[in-house]
Amino acid sequence: MSVGATAGTQVSDEIDALVRQDGGRLLSRLIAHLRDFQLAEDSLQDALESALAHWSRNGPPRAPSAWIMRTAQRKAIDRIRRAANFRSKSAELAALIALDNAAPEEPDDDFIADERLKLIFTCCHPALDRRTSVALTLRSVCGLKTEEIARAFVVGADAMAQRLVRARHKIAKAGIPYATPGPEDWPMRMEAVLEVVYLIFNEGYAASSDQAPRADLRDEAIRLCRILASLSAGEPEVEGLLALMLLHHARSAARIDAAGEMASLEDQDRALWDRALIDEGERRLRDALRRGRPGAYQLQAAVAALHAHAPSFADTDWREIALIYDALITVRPNPVFELNRIVALSYADSPRAAFGRLAAIAAPLEGYQPYHAVRADILARLGEVEHAEQAYDDAIRLSGTAAERNFLALRRGRLRPSPQPPARQARSRST
Repeated sequence: MSVGATAGTQVSDEIDALVRQDGGRLLSRLIAHLRDFQLAEDSLQDALESALAHWSRNGPPRAPSAWIMRTAQRKAIDRIRRAANFRSKSAELAALIALDNAAPEEPDDDFIADERLKLIFTCCHPALDRRTSVALTLRSVCGLKTEEIARAFVVGADAMAQRLVRARHKIAKAGIPYATPGPEDWPMRMEAVLEVVYLIFNEGYAASSDQAPRADLRDEAIRLCRILASLSAGEPEVEGLLALMLLHHARSAARIDAAGEMASLEDQDRALWDRALIDEGERRLRDALRRGRPGAYQLQAAVAALHAHAPSFADTDWREIALIYDALITVRPNPVFELNRIVALSYADSPRAAFGRLAAIAAPLEGYQPYHAVRADILARLGEVEHAEQAYDDAIRLSGTAAERNFLALRRGRLRPSPQPPARQARSRST
C-alpha cells in the first residue's frame, strides 16, 4: 500500500470515529438551522466527503467537528441555490448565509441538549407512528447508521431507509414545527419521547452492536431527561425514567471485570457502584412515587433501587422484586416484564417453579436473546446440562455483540468443567 493510500485510510478511520462520536450532535444542529431533515443529512454527507479529500491532502484541522459543521452549512447553501424551488427558499438561504458569515461559536451543552429535545419532539409528533418516531430519532438525534437501526428493528436496511425517507417527507409536507410543544400537547407525545430517551440511554449504556458503548449517548439521555423534568415539574414518569437511568448508570464501572469481560449482576464488585448516583436516583424515585401515579418507569426504577440496596446478590429481596413485576405487568402487559418476573421467582421460590412459566411466553420471545439466556441459566440450576447447553447455543446465536457471545460461552463452558488430572501417586520403594 502506498504512503498516500495509508494516509487516506487513516483519515477515513478518523472521520468514521468523528461521525460515531459527534455525528448525532452535528446532524441535530444542522436540522435546527435548516429545518429540513433531508437537506441536513445530504449536506452533512457532502461535508464528510469533502473532509476525506481535504484532510487526506492537508491533514485534519484543529477543530474537526467545527470544520464539518461549517462545511455542511456551505454545502446546504449550494444545494439551496441549485434547487428548482430556489425562490421559495430565499428567506432560508439568507438566514443560512448570515449564520455562515457570523463568527464561529461553539454552543454549550445545555444549548445542544435543548436543540436535541426539540428534535425528539418533532420526531415524536402524533402524525408519525411510534416505530417510525423511534427509528427517526435514533437516526437524527443519535446519529446511528441506517444499518444499525435496521438490525434493531429486524428489517432490511433498504426497508428502513425508505421508512426514514417517508417520515422526513411527512414532516415537511405536514409542516410539523421544529419546537418543544406547549404543555397542552405534552400528553400526546410524552410516552414516545420518554421511550426514545431511554433507547438513547441504552445505546450508550450497552451498545447494540460490536461498537463500544457510547458514554456520550448515555450522558446525553440523562441530560435530556433532566431538561424534561425541569420543563414538566411534577410529572412522575419523567422523574421515574431519570431515576431508572441514574440507578443503572451507577453500576457502569462494575459491568466489565478485571479481565475485560462482561460481569453479571451476581459477579459485579459492588464497591465500584457510584453511591452518589444511587442516592440521587432513590431521591428522584421517592419524589415520583409520592405523587401517587405509579407508572412503568417508576416501577422499573423501584426494581433497580432494590438491587442497589442489596449488599450482595444473595441478599437481594427477590420476593419484593417479583411483586413489583406483578404491578408492572398490570400497568403495561409485556412478555419481557414477565420474563424478568420469572427470573425473580426462580430465586424467590425455586428454579423448577419458574421454569414452568417459561413456556407461556416462548412464542413472543423466540427471537429475543435474553429469553434463551434465562432459560439456559434456569436449566443449568436444575442440573439439566444438555438442555442448558442447547439454550446457551440459541442465546449465543441471537447475541448482537462479541462481548455477549463471550459472556454466554464462558457460562456454557462452566456446565461441564474439564476434569482435573488425578494426583500423581508416590511410587512405593522396595527396601
